[in-house]
Amino acid sequence: MAQLDTGTEDLLADFDAGVLTLTLNRPQARNAMSGAMNQALGRQLAAAELDPEVKCVVLTGAGQGFCAGGDVKGMAERNAGRGGRAATLDEAIHAQRLDQRATAGKLFKMPKPTIAALPGAAAGAGLSLALACDLRIMARTAIMTTAFAKVGFSGDYGGTYFLSQLVGAAKARELYYLSDRLSAEEALGLGLANWVVEADELQAKTREIAGRLARGPTVAYRYMKENLNRALGGEVGECMDLEATHHVHCGQTHDHREAAKAFVEKREPVFEGR
Repeated sequence: MAQLDTGTEDLLADFDAGVLTLTLNRPQARNAMSGAMNQALGRQLAAAELDPEVKCVVLTGAGQGFCAGGDVKGMAERNAGRGGRAATLDEAIHAQRLDQRATAGKLFKMPKPTIAALPGAAAGAGLSLALACDLRIMARTAIMTTAFAKVGFSGDYGGTYFLSQLVGAAKARELYYLSDRLSAEEALGLGLANWVVEADELQAKTREIAGRLARGPTVAYRYMKENLNRALGGEVGECMDLEATHHVHCGQTHDHREAAKAFVEKREPVFEGR
């Protein structure tokens, strides 16, 4: 396993067997976002998207939490006039747009599988980051909550989009307006979690799923993810046309030919990402 330098202690990164694991690392603040954390996360995701050695990205949190979202204490200090020159409204909006696209947007759109592993609470923008990933694994003691209404915010980092797609408009409105806490089992029932495991099994389950994805057909995964993302808002004919294009492309890959050969030979295929 290789430890990577992220430029800040607020984000840890390690790479092993095709899997890049990014750990939000402010356990004393329930891994609430910091500027340094978000900037480093954006840099790591941008690099991972273009690195052919990275087959799968895992996002998790240090300690007992996943991510509490924005640093409300830091916001209060800035509102009280501490922290240097305040950005103009337009500057703040532009900066947040760039940050959201580089983090949650990148997790959702990058052409590689992404997994959120939740050892504890995912709240506010932290929930948005988890929902931006393709798959979610929760410890049984973890919870999810939008939390925005409790601090007078409307929501950010794509959470309204991701939640509406996953649970439907009416349930998403309920969860945003009332900010109720969802247990891991409730999240599983709603389709927000893919797996729920005991807390001491979370790392092993995450390694299992990430390892399977890292050994999988990366070209096909790239096309699958684009197909699935387009299906969320695309017209059915356009989605089917895109599926046809990607399906025929996959048929020309080494991985497809290897898988077909392995099927005939009754063995597991060895994918090479080409």
